[in-house]
Amino acid sequence: MAPRGTIVVDGSNVACEEQTDDGKPRVENIELALDVLRRQYEHVIVIIDAALHHNIDKPRELRRLLDDQVVRQAPAETPADYFILEMADALDADVLSNDRFRQYHRRWPWIEHRRIPFMIIDGRLIIYRPAQVESRLSQKEGREAHS
Repeated sequence: MAPRGTIVVDGSNVACEEQTDDGKPRVENIELALDVLRRQYEHVIVIIDAALHHNIDKPRELRRLLDDQVVRQAPAETPADYFILEMADALDADVLSNDRFRQYHRRWPWIEHRRIPFMIIDGRLIIYRPAQVESRLSQKEGREAHS
């Protein structure tokens, strides 16, 4: 299967999916998502909330990902959701998140068709691709083949 275009990852949402025993978000969840999605997409963009580094289980590892620009951080006191959706809109990208972004549906009505929910169970990323996402991807691949 040819890699798809771009996906924007709600990194804070991913980090919080399967937490440590003491309730901290996991940096390894972000690394897992990067590993899996890089095999499926040409470009993977991860955006996190500024507050995440205060709560994450391994702040040094998160700092390394930020320093290497593998992960991008939204400005302080600014919701990352806006930047995630703005970037996805600009790049015609999918969005990996369990957030439904209801407050943004009026501005970006495509959310329900491009948001990809997921679970992390025992260190495995399980991605749910609703029919409308698969249909959109097939149409996109068809357009690219004819270009």
